[in-house]
Amino acid sequence: MNTIFSINGPVVKVGDTKDFSMLEMVYVGEKRLIGEVIGISSEETTIQVYESTTGLKPGEPVEGSGMPMSATLGPGILSNIFDGIERPLKKLEELSGAFIAEGANVPALDTSKRYDVTITVKVGDRLEGGQIYATCPETPVIEHRCMVPPNLSGEVVWTAKSSWRKITDKIIELKTDDGKTVELTLVQKWPIKKSRPFKERLPISMLLVTGQRVIDTIAPIAKGGTAAVPGGFGTGKTMTQHQLAKWCDADIIVYIGCGERGNEMTQVLEEFSELVDPRTGKALTDRTVLIANTSNMPVAAREASIYTGITLAEYYRDMGYHIAIMADSTSRWAEALREISGRLEEMPAEEGFPAYLPSRISEFYERAGYVETLSGKEGSVSIIGAVSPQGSDFSEPVTQNTKRFVRCFWALDKSLAYARHYPAINWNDSYSEYIDDLEDYYSEKVSSDFLMCRQRISNILHEENKLMEIVKLIGSDVLPEDQKLVIEIARVVRVGFLQQNAYHKDDTYVPLEKQFSMMGIILELYDKCAEAVSRGVTVNALTGTGLFEKVIKMKYDIPNDKPQLFKTLANEISQQIIRLETEVVK
Repeated sequence: MNTIFSINGPVVKVGDTKDFSMLEMVYVGEKRLIGEVIGISSEETTIQVYESTTGLKPGEPVEGSGMPMSATLGPGILSNIFDGIERPLKKLEELSGAFIAEGANVPALDTSKRYDVTITVKVGDRLEGGQIYATCPETPVIEHRCMVPPNLSGEVVWTAKSSWRKITDKIIELKTDDGKTVELTLVQKWPIKKSRPFKERLPISMLLVTGQRVIDTIAPIAKGGTAAVPGGFGTGKTMTQHQLAKWCDADIIVYIGCGERGNEMTQVLEEFSELVDPRTGKALTDRTVLIANTSNMPVAAREASIYTGITLAEYYRDMGYHIAIMADSTSRWAEALREISGRLEEMPAEEGFPAYLPSRISEFYERAGYVETLSGKEGSVSIIGAVSPQGSDFSEPVTQNTKRFVRCFWALDKSLAYARHYPAINWNDSYSEYIDDLEDYYSEKVSSDFLMCRQRISNILHEENKLMEIVKLIGSDVLPEDQKLVIEIARVVRVGFLQQNAYHKDDTYVPLEKQFSMMGIILELYDKCAEAVSRGVTVNALTGTGLFEKVIKMKYDIPNDKPQLFKTLANEISQQIIRLETEVVK
């Protein structure tokens, strides 16, 4: 029997054994704690334990499972709350109370619940990996599609009748090419650190609509894309991800709380359970899965939580759904890597992080993408990862390495957050590399002028940024009238367009059409005012009309379902400025 000879926090060593293989899941100690083999040499086997090792002693047995660390995939994932190694927290609470007992062995999915299963194949059909053989309503809004495991193919030799079934009931039998008969149920397992295969990676061309103007217009993310949300404490990383989870047009949300405070995860649970999904009118939890690995849970399980979340997302992607992952936060994950690396006595790199930090970050983000699945459907996984740099220092290793592997960067600004400007995304430091990919999307869905308007708005903000350097030195009074106008219009853009109120019924989510109309009104005001300034009208006289404040308030005054009011506002702008110009001539 293989026994423990060394324990160092979550790192356990077993001496002189060849019974284990790399990345194999093992059971450690009398309590059968879940662990994973992370190192093998001729002298010892090193195991990373995903549960608390308190009370574990040398000499206790270690037993192999013969399979890698895997996620259980099947009906019952949605609306559930798991820990980092896919154990259902509600069941664990029933078993051991408020604190998770070591070695608690609970099935990931409910094996007693029955689903209304429809068999979609018949005897004699040839099935390849990834093809759908049965469906069932998992929640009121999501149909679960049971697929042949990717590494399996064969001929259907038996099918059950369509009826109410448990997830462990036999659904079909396949006869493989080598003559073996394989039984398929409603569930399958997949190694969490191995990406699920697909037929082809497709070009990214569809916007992930969030309803947040600073994102959809200034720094958009595409379906199948990657984004980083870096920001210091109190800048609104979690709140931004909450808002995206509520409103983005993904079919399914996977929210990973990786090393975050327990009260933040409690807030997620309470908010999501009360929210009504605006797309379906049903509960938002019907298309959400939460993975909670709070800061007081075993540190090693943080690493597993990230991989568990992405594996669940890929599984639903293979059914033909669009998935958005909110990972909050990847910095806590990186800190877990650093702690375990220290326990393993590995050579530290920058700021104590392991030298393989960049490759681990890239492995995670590269599992995003827009693909054609093995069954011929289209699906996507979009990853939005929060980063928590200490002291808002964006030059630290996790932020810098994340920046290398994502194409969308939403930099949160402490000064904006403290000024109550939400989302506190700094438009000067943020960027998106998806603009060119989405050109056709904006043209077809909104207007061919959308990106032109966006560019003009961005130019105004960039011009203001340069002018404010002069204003800080010598004041605004010395500026010519046209530059004073740029500063005033930029204020309208910042307060009236980029700032958004999550508690206002019309401003918490804004359709792309309204975003375009708002940009059009701001640019209309700018163009008309610029003409008036060239004819001798002062900026003070223009601001005195109240038009600037009225344009700022249009986000509240013009409901999302009444776009015709923008034309009325545009007419008022023209009339007021014509009146001013007439008075100057007189």
